[in-house]
Amino acid sequence: AIKCSSRDLPLMASNITTQQRSDETVQWGATTVAATMRLAHAAKINTFVTGGTGGVHRGGELSLDISTDLIELSRTPVIVVSAGVKSILDVKRTLEVLETFGVPVGAWQSDEFPAFFSPESGVKTPSRFNDAMSVARAYISGRELGMDSGMLVAVPNHDPAGENVEKAIKEALHEAETAGVEGRDVTPFILRTVNEKTGGDSLRSNMALVKNNAKVGADIAVAVSNVQSNSKTTIQSIQLPENAVRASLSDSESIPASSK
Repeated sequence: AIKCSSRDLPLMASNITTQQRSDETVQWGATTVAATMRLAHAAKINTFVTGGTGGVHRGGELSLDISTDLIELSRTPVIVVSAGVKSILDVKRTLEVLETFGVPVGAWQSDEFPAFFSPESGVKTPSRFNDAMSVARAYISGRELGMDSGMLVAVPNHDPAGENVEKAIKEALHEAETAGVEGRDVTPFILRTVNEKTGGDSLRSNMALVKNNAKVGADIAVAVSNVQSNSKTTIQSIQLPENAVRASLSDSESIPASSK
């Protein structure tokens, strides 16, 4: 399988159709978060779970190496449950980009945004979700407001192995900088170095966080379904007091405060 982001979906789909007609071997694509969001929305799935989302790479302000995951979050209304972004990326700039794109972001039962292997990144989370129902209500409210953006729920990974992996990542980042590794060579270098330093800890931590994310994601999906089924109030039914409307328009001479 080859890496398949949202831009690759039409290419892969057309290739599969062509290959099936010609009896050639079908080339499969392994979907990124961005592509999975697009497919999930097309299948009317509102929540999906992943390990970690992409983000802004370190030095991204110069290289413009920014994951399509962030753009897809701004235009596809799907809740993405992940363990945050890896500390190999620039967590702070990633959150800045998500803010610019108008994407609701929150950490699960934490005031700090997680860094994939570690529950701590040193960056305060934009918002906090204490339970699945709070996520569901925020998501439904966004849909009722006509917002097309998705939502990112970052679940801290409390697996003990994660701390060891996070320490190895920081060491690998320093080694990469010292060795002058740059651009597209950074990620393979970091992954290889971390694997060597941690043994099996990175795999164990990965498995633990995916299981934890899946549990949280399942609870959120159920909550969204319940809110959709039980809610009888829509944004159209909310009426503002007349004096509130008058106050909001009082500074505009071109719009009358009331009409008869």
